[in-house]
Amino acid sequence: MAFPLYWPGKYCFYPIGNTSAVSLTRDIPPEELANILLLGCGDPRNVLYTIFCEPQIATRTLDFTCCDMDPAILARNVLLFSLVADKQPHTIIWNIFFHMHLDQNSHSVLIEQCKKLTSLSETLPLWRSSPYGSFIRMCTEYTLAEIRRHWSLYINMQDLPRERTNTIRDAFTKTFQSSFGGNTLMISPARSSGPLMMKAIEVTSDQFKNYWKKGVTFSDPKQIRSATLLNPTFVYSLGGEGCSVHYGTDPLAPFHLAVLFGNAQGVVSVADAVKAAKAEFSDWCTAFHTSITSTTLNAPIIRFFLGEATAVCRTLRAFATMRVLKSGAPVAQWKAQLIQLSRDEYVAGSAPAVFNVIDTSNLDDDFGLLNTLLATAPLLSVSAGSGVLYTESLLFQGQNATKEFSERLYADITTLSLILGLCPVDYLSGFAARSNVHELHMYEALKSKLGQKQFHQVTTWKSPMSGDIIAAPHAGRWHPPVFDPEQLGTFFYDTYFGLFEQEDPLTLMRLNQKNLQQVISNSNIIHYMRETFVLLLKFARERLNISEERWQVVMRRFCDLRSAGSSLPMDPNNYHELYAQLHRHGVYTIPLYLGELKRVGIFKGWSTIPPLVRIILIVPREKLSALEDSVETIPSIPLMCGVEGSRTDYFFAAVNVAFGRILSIGTEAYPQVVLEGDSEGLKGSSPLITSFVMPTGLLTEIEPMENLSVRLSARTTPGTVSLSGKLGPSLSIFGTKIIDQSHVYILPEQPLASKTVQTTPPLPPTPTASLFAQIGESGSVSVELDEECELVSSMISRISVKNEVVKQLFGSGTSPQVAQVSPCVMRVSIGGQKQDVVYPFPVIGSQHKLRLARKSLYIEVVVAISGPFKPDGMKLNPFSVVLAQNAPNPWSIHRLNLARLPTLDMGAASIDQWLNPHAAQMMSSRERALRKKHETDSLMFVKDTLHTLLVRSSGIQGGSMRRLFALRDKPTTECDTLFFISDLRFDLPSHTMVCDGYVLPLTPELMDVLSSSFAKLVQSGDIVNVSVFEGEMQAWKQILPAFVERCRSSWQHGANCEYKSRGRIPLTETMHEDPLCGCGRGKDVEGMTRVALWRPFAPYVTRVALSPLFAVSYLERVVRNPAAYRCFVCRKPGQPKLMTCGGCKKVRYCSKACQGKNWKSHKAKCKP
Repeated sequence: MAFPLYWPGKYCFYPIGNTSAVSLTRDIPPEELANILLLGCGDPRNVLYTIFCEPQIATRTLDFTCCDMDPAILARNVLLFSLVADKQPHTIIWNIFFHMHLDQNSHSVLIEQCKKLTSLSETLPLWRSSPYGSFIRMCTEYTLAEIRRHWSLYINMQDLPRERTNTIRDAFTKTFQSSFGGNTLMISPARSSGPLMMKAIEVTSDQFKNYWKKGVTFSDPKQIRSATLLNPTFVYSLGGEGCSVHYGTDPLAPFHLAVLFGNAQGVVSVADAVKAAKAEFSDWCTAFHTSITSTTLNAPIIRFFLGEATAVCRTLRAFATMRVLKSGAPVAQWKAQLIQLSRDEYVAGSAPAVFNVIDTSNLDDDFGLLNTLLATAPLLSVSAGSGVLYTESLLFQGQNATKEFSERLYADITTLSLILGLCPVDYLSGFAARSNVHELHMYEALKSKLGQKQFHQVTTWKSPMSGDIIAAPHAGRWHPPVFDPEQLGTFFYDTYFGLFEQEDPLTLMRLNQKNLQQVISNSNIIHYMRETFVLLLKFARERLNISEERWQVVMRRFCDLRSAGSSLPMDPNNYHELYAQLHRHGVYTIPLYLGELKRVGIFKGWSTIPPLVRIILIVPREKLSALEDSVETIPSIPLMCGVEGSRTDYFFAAVNVAFGRILSIGTEAYPQVVLEGDSEGLKGSSPLITSFVMPTGLLTEIEPMENLSVRLSARTTPGTVSLSGKLGPSLSIFGTKIIDQSHVYILPEQPLASKTVQTTPPLPPTPTASLFAQIGESGSVSVELDEECELVSSMISRISVKNEVVKQLFGSGTSPQVAQVSPCVMRVSIGGQKQDVVYPFPVIGSQHKLRLARKSLYIEVVVAISGPFKPDGMKLNPFSVVLAQNAPNPWSIHRLNLARLPTLDMGAASIDQWLNPHAAQMMSSRERALRKKHETDSLMFVKDTLHTLLVRSSGIQGGSMRRLFALRDKPTTECDTLFFISDLRFDLPSHTMVCDGYVLPLTPELMDVLSSSFAKLVQSGDIVNVSVFEGEMQAWKQILPAFVERCRSSWQHGANCEYKSRGRIPLTETMHEDPLCGCGRGKDVEGMTRVALWRPFAPYVTRVALSPLFAVSYLERVVRNPAAYRCFVCRKPGQPKLMTCGGCKKVRYCSKACQGKNWKSHKAKCKP
């Protein structure tokens, strides 16, 4: 686990999800197999909704791997799926899953189902042969055993002694009483109403209060009185027996309420809200049952995996790279059980270890964004070109929640994206098809309230090249980018500095004076430790394929900066853990570890003395009482270990813990132990076994071992200082001499097995009709960072000329021509020969430079990198549709199954009060300023036109509803495109609306065929002419394939599809030409038959789903503070009078001393 250890304080059980359901296949084509990993899966809402949203044409298998660390979550989920499979009434299933109190009938069904499940789950083979084994799989034997244990607990609860039952009831009563304050406003269930959130919040808050008073969603007093039995599925969890249910749990939170409030004719009641949620739940259950019983469709596979998310990822990664079933990772902290994958599932079976969809729930809040990315990125398949990762956060810690996202990465998004191979899609496109306008309104309304800490943000991550139609089909075949090793080392040091700058309490408080109260309350929430940083380095080296020689330069630069730096007060206490983890993970070994160590003390009898040892400290149970007594006042207490001597005090945060006892099985020459875990855990009587890795040299080289002590302590933060009265100034929980053999074991520690860095580059992609390689060979792209080693200043690609004709022309003085042909591709032409240069990130091709070496026969193309508010790059086509596994796929606009989206009732009351502001808030303040000044911006123009289509088709700005629109080019006054809008629909998961309609590109050939019908349409069709401005018609040609492809659910692209044969999407960007392929023409056109004037056009139109495009709330501040320069040598920040090198004008120094230190290495690079 690469995040700090916490004392297990009050556990919060989340039996029901706290955000509304989403489709997990919204960013992959329906033809592509869906291997989906859900980390922190929670309840099954997203699995059910994904199956519900499957398009009619999909014949693929949906393969879900659902991971959670609480076996109670998984036990409830399997129980629900089995009840649906057995066709139990949906009302009974609702009661069992969502009610904390049950009536006798529901309780009896629950108990009988659990008895059935336990009888089928004694062993994995027995489970696989059961009626459920074909679609419900277990990833590990331990998963099945723990799930089965919970089913047994559910069965046996009815037979508990009365005193124990009363204790459970009292715990629930106490939680009930504390959960429904008189002024409670419940945001979570109202959030699913999107633009109607403010309208829904009163009703959902009333429902929440009722639920926590009665434990049911019933409104009928008779039904409420009949629910007298505690639901055992809410009683047992990782928190043990009792009520650990989170105080915000609400049965309505997983469901979509926008249609209820948006279509309301009058006042919506609590009963109405519950009825709507139940109806949606029933629809999901019906779709699931159909999917597992269909004879024509492949049944979904739902795999369950019990384990902490990063441990699961580590195990899957080990299997994917080394085919090992056991990685050595424990199931979770405080557990002795190690994860071992099922051989039948992963070796004999087809269980995936690499995924094209990964959803991380809101693990960002628990582990930190960087930890989440580092754990999941290695498991994401990039070969398909449509691999997608979703991160999510609900909490914020800083002053401005809307701008916090980029700060949580501790590095520039562009630079880090080049290293990780993943980038937020909205960062590149500049817009989002998912709305968070309601979140912004709620945040602004409540941000002054001290307790308000929620801001929901979902981020979609893909390869930075995945939106390039030329480069994307060859994903995984490109050379990784090459960084200057000294610059990369500097970048890593600055990231390291950002991660740990505020671990010193005084620095933390000094840097957060304006937000001190919230910072102090959050000071115990620590996401990162030195091992996190080591895993970043490890991933970067493996992904960038950096040779040993160059990596040594990277690490020497980093180490030099770390040694010279004096701005991290706590670093001297932590750097030994850093270097120990670097060696353990095979990332880097400092010279100290290469020397021979002294044979002193216990090491005299060892056969070999390794650079690292593992210290095992046995903490007596009674020493933990101070922590147990502090849980109510300090919910999160970070822990660490330390080694202290007369001259030393070193901290170690990468600590593993479990309750149990140690058994020695080794020899004096090679000591070994095994841990025998205590199944009762925290509630048992065994001591706490803690272990951590440290350099052996600290025990042999610095001072005598008898002077050294080892301890487990609480970490010193502003939030833990109150513990000093119980634990003393060092917050030590238990400490003893390191030679105390009754409490301390010292064991040899070997480096972890890891993937070997391959210095042989991947094979280049095969040249195709759209990808040329006629001039010579292109190597890796070189990345140059700016003088601060923070931002990418340029990327350089070299072509070694091999073509004989080109050699002759080039040598005689002919200069190549260069043009940007797609966001990541520059095309070099000379003598009729072409070569495509592919960059790993969108570029500004219009600002390219050439370096020509006519004697050495190479051509270098130097480009600036694109990004938000920069030209070219994805601005060439921010609405890209790429061919993923031979199927078109929208890159920046999610897919929809229109048949599953409810329609807006145009007779509903007060539509204008919520739809008008929703449509009006697509633009950022920057775009509104551009519009006001009549400046040109194609995305802003498209948003303006979409606004017109939405408000006029709904009639919310006065006048009647108008459903026929013509895009008319303002400069030429010519009409190019018609839209027929049949319905307005709720895009429920994305909190916005969709115009369900049909598009007709007007070509001269089509006008000849439809001239008579078109004349009638013009005369009587009530057409709204919408003026489009400079560059906008081209943008509409680009966006139409995305708006069409996103709603494709009843037809497939044929073998002769023009997209495939021509290798481009759109087919054209020219006026009066059709940008769309013909595959969807005339398909699924029922909406066209409702209007007599429209019917003649039905064979020629293509269905389209138009929706608003929203500004990205975190982007507006993605700029660098020009005053935040650092010295190139010591990296001291905030120096206002840094001196710039007089030669290159790039590098800055704080003093002549620092300049002198760097001159030897800088001299060779110092060029104007």
